[in-house]
Amino acid sequence: MRMKKLSALDWVALILIIVGGLNWGLFGAFKFDLVAAILGSMSAVARIVYILVGLSAIYTLILLAKLGKK
Repeated sequence: MRMKKLSALDWVALILIIVGGLNWGLFGAFKFDLVAAILGSMSAVARIVYILVGLSAIYTLILLAKLGKK
């Protein structure tokens, strides 16, 4: 079985999911929102990051479904 190489978009999506997962872990353990601490609580940029993390999760689900079919 030959593995497909990940595109730049795949890597960006995976990195954003890792950032989101770390942020949720920090929030769950310490009630510390890293994104809000860096970008400001619900600033426009922070909201964009949250949206991109969510879109990355959807994109990665689709990517995993495609990889699972191979």
